Amino acid sequence: MKTNAMMKARKTYIKVLGLFMVVLFFSCNENRIGESDFGMIKGTVVESGTNEPLANARISTQPITSTVFTDSLGKFLIENVPVGDYAVEARVDGYITDFEPTTVVANAAVQVVFELEVSTANNRPPMAPELIAPEENEVLQSIEAVFEWSATDPEEDELTYSLELRNDQNTDVMLFEDLDETTLTYSPLILGAKYFWQVSASDGINDPVLSPVGTFEVISAPVDNRFLFVRNIEGNNVIFSADEDGDEFQLTSQNLNSYRPRRNVAANKIAFLQTDGADVDIYTMNRDGTDKTRVTSMIKPAGFNLNEINFSWPPGSDKIYFPQFDKLYRINSSGQGITMIYQTPDGSLISEVDVSEDQQLIALKTNDLDGYNISLYTINFGGMVQDTILTGVPGAASGLNLSVTKQEVVYAYDVSGFEDINYRRLDSRIFVYNLVTDETVDISGEKPAGTNDLEPIYAPNEAFVIFTNTSNDGISERFINRVEVEDMNDRELLYSNAFMPDWE
Repeated sequence: MKTNAMMKARKTYIKVLGLFMVVLFFSCNENRIGESDFGMIKGTVVESGTNEPLANARISTQPITSTVFTDSLGKFLIENVPVGDYAVEARVDGYITDFEPTTVVANAAVQVVFELEVSTANNRPPMAPELIAPEENEVLQSIEAVFEWSATDPEEDELTYSLELRNDQNTDVMLFEDLDETTLTYSPLILGAKYFWQVSASDGINDPVLSPVGTFEVISAPVDNRFLFVRNIEGNNVIFSADEDGDEFQLTSQNLNSYRPRRNVAANKIAFLQTDGADVDIYTMNRDGTDKTRVTSMIKPAGFNLNEINFSWPPGSDKIYFPQFDKLYRINSSGQGITMIYQTPDGSLISEVDVSEDQQLIALKTNDLDGYNISLYTINFGGMVQDTILTGVPGAASGLNLSVTKQEVVYAYDVSGFEDINYRRLDSRIFVYNLVTDETVDISGEKPAGTNDLEPIYAPNEAFVIFTNTSNDGISERFINRVEVEDMNDRELLYSNAFMPDWE
């Protein structure tokens, strides 16, 4: 017969045994699905080729776990991923979706790197380029063409261009590739030729798109352009020629700074100055702007201000005269035979020179480092001073030209005597000095108030002087005028937006 004590002991044993089984059951469950059965997937999404991080890329797995998005650095992290094999997917607009296989292990993070290719499936090609300049069937008054076009892309992709240029004079094909601007300047063109040009645009994804074919012509060689002058185009000085009717022809490139043209009738060429950085050289070219040749090399023109220096190429001579600080040099137009022929005794700088047609007399303008303390005088080829035209006066002077008879010199001088660091002139007037009588005549006549007359030069018949007139503010438009020496009040406007004249 069981006692109460035995019954109580048995119940207690059963309870303890049941509690042990429950603990054992839960302990087994924790070992089967606990932390030791999970891992992490982390990684980076970048653009293929550039390694630029891609933000907001959608990251998911197959089999399905969590879905996350990359941060601004292209990084992502998927936590609590059950161990096993997965395919990880990276998806972002504009790129080809990519899958990477990976195996998740317990209590570890596996790395996945995506390099996504740009998707071109929906990328549209650029619009056909529109040709702007030269205009269709335009006749260019220059041997230089400035090509301009426009193009757009639906996705605003960066575009590169190619330009093909042909003409009706030969079989040459000029091809300019990998252009990243919508302009191109080209020279020299063939005078009298008809040209055909076409532009292609490429976005680097689709096939290049072609523009229509454009056509333009170049005028025939000018035969009677006796006037030369300079215009400033987008910061560069550009040389033009013109005939008696005012028809103009551009001789030098607007991408280069060219100025002070001087035509030599015997050589049928034009000499001019051209700057390259801080240096200036003398060049020659044909009257149509072709066959440009540099004359100077080691010894170059130089002075207190490159815009104020001048040189001389006497008619009938093959020798060009130019200043370099306190020295005067002579060089053959071929670039050979450089010779120093004069040096100022006081160290003053030579800024301008003019040599008589018979090469017997030299007119000089000298000044100090600021362009002032000017002297205008003539010397013979032995260096002896012949005449002193102007000296010991304040203010600036510019322009110096001997008459063919060597009896007169025309020049410009600022009678205000004003001096400043910008070399500004307030009342520059034109004077003719008679080397025989030592008399000086002011021929500026009724010059408009507040203007300067500058850069005078004799006309071929010497009955007229041509010169530049402009406001004394130093920034306004410049005009080329001529005035009759015997009737100084009879001014005639020749060219607008023009300066540094020559008339041979």
